[in-house]
Amino acid sequence: MTSTATTPATAPATAPAPVSREIRLAARPVGEPGPHHFALVATEVPEPAEGQVLVRNTWMSVDPYMRGRMDHAPSYIPPFALGTALEGSAIGEVVASRAASVPVGATVSHFLGWREYAVLDAAAATVVDPAIASRSSYLGPLGTTGLTAYAALTRTAPVKEGDVVFVSAAAGAVGSVAGQLARRLGASRVIGSAGGPLKTRKLLDRFGYDAAVDYRRGDLAGQLAEAAPEGIDVYLDAVGGDHLQAAIGAMRQGGRIAMVGAISGYNATAPAVGPDNLFQAAAREVTLRGMLVSSHFDLFPEWIGRAAGWLADGSLYTEETVVDGIEHAPEAFLGMMRGANTGKMLVRLEPAFPASSTADSATVTATDSAAATDWATATAATTDSVDAR
Repeated sequence: MTSTATTPATAPATAPAPVSREIRLAARPVGEPGPHHFALVATEVPEPAEGQVLVRNTWMSVDPYMRGRMDHAPSYIPPFALGTALEGSAIGEVVASRAASVPVGATVSHFLGWREYAVLDAAAATVVDPAIASRSSYLGPLGTTGLTAYAALTRTAPVKEGDVVFVSAAAGAVGSVAGQLARRLGASRVIGSAGGPLKTRKLLDRFGYDAAVDYRRGDLAGQLAEAAPEGIDVYLDAVGGDHLQAAIGAMRQGGRIAMVGAISGYNATAPAVGPDNLFQAAAREVTLRGMLVSSHFDLFPEWIGRAAGWLADGSLYTEETVVDGIEHAPEAFLGMMRGANTGKMLVRLEPAFPASSTADSATVTATDSAAATDWATATAATTDSVDAR
């Protein structure tokens, strides 16, 4: 009699849960933040629940408004919680889905950046089309920064035919789009403010500005008067302080100001100095209006429909400054706050996608050897902490 040995059935192996690295707020800064205010932590990623998706982030954004969320103070958006991952705009690929509306393989934008993997409700993920523009574009010109420029110059302080327009932080993510957009909207002259000769030259050569003001040279009001001897009609304010004062002084009757940020005071430890010439705004019937981009999300389809075409045909020029790796996200944020970027500052969380064949944009990788010296100098310049300008 022959006996046959049987092998017990083996249960299928379960794939280990992915481990995600994330950046947490370790301490609340007073004044300018430093590396010690952040912590890199590895955490196991949970499986998505019904109606949720798991996203492998490929790009994330760092933005000036994030500095305000590091303080424990009331604002239009809740502060970051200590000891938890920060948040911000991100682009990624859906790698697991329990929601029919967002399939595996979709490219989505969402608000759980500062981490390599994110589990979120499908309703919080917006499917985007990487065929019409690069994935990173959805964090810059096709994201909230591009929308900020569009909403500011069409709704909050609408540009009219023949207007003279002044834009602060003109070499940054919003300003580099705003100058070109103002021209499309009919401005007769577009003036930008930036820090240093390299950035002011780029305003003229690449970003469509007619004149550039270098705020580091001082006498901002005098430089603006020279650039716009008959005054200005529209001002897009991302800086506040001396820039807002100079703009009010240069305003023509019925001028319009869109207040989208005040980066000059974000690291202040005392009340920020405001303009002392507000009566001039009253006398000239100037409109000063604050703006939150979240109030204008209804414009997203219209803006993307227009801007994607301009990116494709090369008529909208953009730049990105890219830092590689989640571990370097704090450096990217600190560098952006000190003005180390031209255009949009991004963190790439995986190897680069194939480069675009069009000439409508440029990318500077901050970790490339060619950029290393400039990057190190900019991020070490702790005395210049107010410029995403």
